Amino acid sequence: MARVRFGPSPTGFLHLGGLRTALYNYIFAKQQRGSFVLRVEDTDQGRVVPGAAESIEDMLQWAGIPPDESPRRGGPFGPYQQSLRLEHYRAASEVLLDRGAAYRCFCTPQRLELLRKEALRNQQTPRYDNRCRHLTHKEVAEKLAQGLDWVVRFRLERGVEPFQDLVYGWNKHEVAEVEGDPVILKGDGFPTYHLANVVDDHHMGISHVLRGTEWLTSTSKHLLLYKAFGWDPPQFGHLPLLLNKDGSKLSKRQGDIFLERFAQEGYLPEALLDMITNCGSGFAEKQMGRTLEELISQFEISRITTHSALMDLEQLPEFNRIHLTRHIENEGLRQKLIRELQLLVEQVYGDQQVDKEVLEKEYVERVLLLRKGHIIHLKDLVLDNYSYLWVRPSVSREQLQTISVEVDEIGKLVLGLMTKPAAVWTIEELNKDLRNIQKETRETKYSSMMKLLRMAISGQQHGPSVAEMMVTLGPREVCGRIHRVLSS
Repeated sequence: MARVRFGPSPTGFLHLGGLRTALYNYIFAKQQRGSFVLRVEDTDQGRVVPGAAESIEDMLQWAGIPPDESPRRGGPFGPYQQSLRLEHYRAASEVLLDRGAAYRCFCTPQRLELLRKEALRNQQTPRYDNRCRHLTHKEVAEKLAQGLDWVVRFRLERGVEPFQDLVYGWNKHEVAEVEGDPVILKGDGFPTYHLANVVDDHHMGISHVLRGTEWLTSTSKHLLLYKAFGWDPPQFGHLPLLLNKDGSKLSKRQGDIFLERFAQEGYLPEALLDMITNCGSGFAEKQMGRTLEELISQFEISRITTHSALMDLEQLPEFNRIHLTRHIENEGLRQKLIRELQLLVEQVYGDQQVDKEVLEKEYVERVLLLRKGHIIHLKDLVLDNYSYLWVRPSVSREQLQTISVEVDEIGKLVLGLMTKPAAVWTIEELNKDLRNIQKETRETKYSSMMKLLRMAISGQQHGPSVAEMMVTLGPREVCGRIHRVLSS
């Protein structure tokens, strides 16, 4: 059974790139009837942002891809927070020290900084010179007796074996030729990424590691660690970068790629999942409007390409319109939207003494069904141009007379039309009836009559068709609004 993990660092909040990595892990796990694990990788304590870990799990829940095991949910391999697993890393580093696969390094920060500056001065890539690798047991014992600070470094060996990446195919990186021996346990007892991930992936039974392509060159180093421990490694698959449509990196500093922002702006999580899979690979074809269930059934890891995924955020509103339409069409999902819209109306128009009738389920449902496909966000329906749905407009006869002097005649003709049974009230039928009414006026053109009715009913000059407004409001409300204008 597949076991995958998403290991974010709580140094910030979940953004689209992180969501994409989590999503690919989730759909792979669900397709394999496996488990999706959330592991918070907070070993860099100086960069941890308070509340970020909790927010990341909240956002995975909001996105509809909740972990099966996590710091909050628990599970058989906890704790799922690396800062609470320090004894595992200390014990693992002792194993490597005993086997001679790692060593204590006593180099001071000042010496390491001099090495770095010297390398840069010579236009070389900074690397540790492995000085402490050659210390004898006696020299190590003496330095320990002196109480000198130390870290644990892993001995990189030459001649790494190639590995087959699920996305990039056969790979190997001769890390010992370009890097110094890496620190795996810091002086404060916290591990570095390399040790923590290898130890945790082994102890948590992770079968597949699907992570960003930036870790591809480190995988040979991780495989050397697996070999030193005598453990079987998981299968690795490195996901190509998610970039802007012009090929530039997603900017976290702009704050416009974080999930909280999209949730606050009223985007549906399905729209985000659809967009970030549509711009990438892993599927036989590009197709807007896929549900999470369809993503799971159609995903093929062998179809992930090495090309970066170029994302056009300007397409997100269209993705959201498609998914909002699907929600409105679905009976169960529509009930949830009705409740949300009722709350929005009360929040936005509550201080204007909203008539309780406009909060009735049947009315709100009619509004949703008639505006299906026309709105991008649910909150669009409480913007000013839709205020006529929730509060009665204040329009005088004098205002309408500037459009046509036949205000009374037109009003009476429409009131007569309202006596039709509500069952035959369709937009198409009503449009025909309105055209027939216009023929009974003396001098008012059809366009002027529509302008007059729109103003009388909504108080606005633009919006949906007059027929749609009338069908949405219903005959009783339309009659009430016209009566009020005629008696003003």
